[in-house]
Amino acid sequence: MTTIERVQTGVRLERRMLKVLKGLAEYLDLSLGDLLEGIVLHSFEGKPPFSDETLRQIAALKAVYGLDLSAADAHRLVEASGGGDAA
Repeated sequence: MTTIERVQTGVRLERRMLKVLKGLAEYLDLSLGDLLEGIVLHSFEGKPPFSDETLRQIAALKAVYGLDLSAADAHRLVEASGGGDAA
C-alpha cells in the first residue's frame, strides 16, 4: 500500500456521465474517487482501465442513463446556460 494525501475538489461533469460513473463505482464496489483515480492512473500509462466485462456493464449503464457521448465528443462539449445541480 502507498500512503497518499487526498484533497477535496469541485469538479463539474456532464450529468449522465456522472450517473454512469456512480453506477459503475457501485457495481465495482469502489468509491467514485477511487474509480476516477484508477481511470486516470491507467490512462497516464496508456493502459485500458476496464476489462471486457466492465465495458459491457458501462454500455448497459450508458443505455440506462441515455449517455450517447463518445471520445469523439471530448473537448467539444458546450454547457447549457445555467449549468446544473449535482446528480
